[in-house]
Amino acid sequence: MAQPAYVQGTLDTLLSADGSVDPAALSLADTTFVVLDLETTGGAADGAGITEIGAVKVRSGVEQGVFATLVNPGERLPPFITVLTGITEAMLAPAPPIETVLPSLLEFLRGAVLVAHNAPYDVGFLKAACARHGYQWPNPRVLDTAAVARRALTRDEVPNRKLGTLAQFFHATVQPTHRALDDARATVDVLHGLIERLGSFRVHTLGDAIEFAKAVTPTQRRQRHLADDLPHVPGVYVFRAADDRPLYVGTSKDIKTRVRSYFTASEKRARISEMLGAATRVEAVECAHPLEAEVRELRLIAAHSPPYNRRSKYPERVVWLKLTTEAYPRLSVVRSLADDDAAYLGPFSSRRTAELAAAGVYDAVPLRQCGHKLSVRTPTPACALAELGRCPAPCEHKITPEDYATTAALPFRNAIHGDPSQVVDALMERIEALSDKRRYEEAAVLRSRLIALLRATVRMQRLSALTRLTEIVAARRDTVGGWEITVVRHGRLAAAATSPPREHPRPTLDAARMTAETVLPGRGPVPAASAEETERILAWLERPDTRLVETSGDWVSPVRGAARFTSLLNRAEAAASGKDSSVRSSVTDRSDDARSLRL
Repeated sequence: MAQPAYVQGTLDTLLSADGSVDPAALSLADTTFVVLDLETTGGAADGAGITEIGAVKVRSGVEQGVFATLVNPGERLPPFITVLTGITEAMLAPAPPIETVLPSLLEFLRGAVLVAHNAPYDVGFLKAACARHGYQWPNPRVLDTAAVARRALTRDEVPNRKLGTLAQFFHATVQPTHRALDDARATVDVLHGLIERLGSFRVHTLGDAIEFAKAVTPTQRRQRHLADDLPHVPGVYVFRAADDRPLYVGTSKDIKTRVRSYFTASEKRARISEMLGAATRVEAVECAHPLEAEVRELRLIAAHSPPYNRRSKYPERVVWLKLTTEAYPRLSVVRSLADDDAAYLGPFSSRRTAELAAAGVYDAVPLRQCGHKLSVRTPTPACALAELGRCPAPCEHKITPEDYATTAALPFRNAIHGDPSQVVDALMERIEALSDKRRYEEAAVLRSRLIALLRATVRMQRLSALTRLTEIVAARRDTVGGWEITVVRHGRLAAAATSPPREHPRPTLDAARMTAETVLPGRGPVPAASAEETERILAWLERPDTRLVETSGDWVSPVRGAARFTSLLNRAEAAASGKDSSVRSSVTDRSDDARSLRL
């Protein structure tokens, strides 16, 4: 039987269900420890093999109790174990088996922190014994004195971290003898010596000691004081350099707990380690509720472009796919919206994605792909695409502007503002034809174009439905009985507040509306905020527990809009990522028109 996995406790285990700090973890001086040692037959932790248990319960340096017993392992005792420990088979024969000892031992451990030297070994044997004999392992917090010593003591002080070496270094009153109780008493003195040493590392609580025992870098250990004065509130935190420059911006439902996690072993990102070395303070921005925190984080990142943030730094770097207003319109990738009657699709985060969506349009409708300015009077020579039958050749006047607008431009306009089925159907037919011919690579290219186009149209129609509203007020219950209140104007968060528990939320809501930011309408699907901010707000509004309180108009989307292709989009994305090899979705509102995307 394999040895059960041992997992060192983390800071989250120090929090109770309501998120409050466990009183037993506030101070090492007020923590009850059970210092334990086992002697075994030397085999694997399979639920047997324990020959002796010794445990000492201590609190504030005072011994509270002792647990010691020999244990009949139920197997032969190897001679070298007898030589090492002095325990013989004759001594173990009348001893109780482990299943008899476990109930008393588990009761002795109740409510205490388990301490052992090389704790994974001892914990592994006890967990295996509990599993074998039907006892529930209480999963106590565990502190490993060997791991703490590796962090707290240098090689110049002790050549190794063996229990005998540490007991001698700390002048233990009892030296280890390879007998359980003696070794446990020696570990008690080692523990007290290490706790004194931990004070110089600003480690005063059980949680800090557990994290200290892990592979925390010197920079993390040195800088952990930056989290000392932060509040336990939702909001935004900003790591700042000596010259007050923002280095990194983040958000959390609990600022203090989140910032503390940067100084634990769980934080392994190289760039964050570099950032911690340059930070001199952490600024906390308290927010009314998590949505406001998310939005403020986006705005701060956009405003300051912190060097250690990777996402959301340049929301203005977006592009749009524009259908020009010429006699023979064409698609053009532009960086901003003009005050014209042109049709725009976007925003796209990169030019490559916009061009991928444009290629999908070209595959579905006969829009011209050349960049020439065409005259309705003077024809110009046709390009190779016209000769291949992939362009209606408006340059040679083989199609009238009216027919071109109907067959080429109108399907694109419908796709972005209403029903994209004409474009989607054309792409699906081509994908299925290529799949039937086993030309899967070409079909996969079309699939990626369909994904880019459909994702952009679904996103734009969702954004437009919200941003055209002058105001929308919504609320949802928080965890303590109050209401999280949000005022949104043209897709921008204009105000946020939280009403107190057991009070009517109307006064808070009215105050939020009166003090909300004035937001003027503008062009496009995101006239007043970044697309990412509006999408965060949409996700919050669409939660099942969010209530719409007031709206300035109807919050609606086109009846036959792009949203009805969401299932197709999800399946196509799953197929593209390799999570699903067969994508089947309806591309019309009739089930008998279901198409199969076999890629």
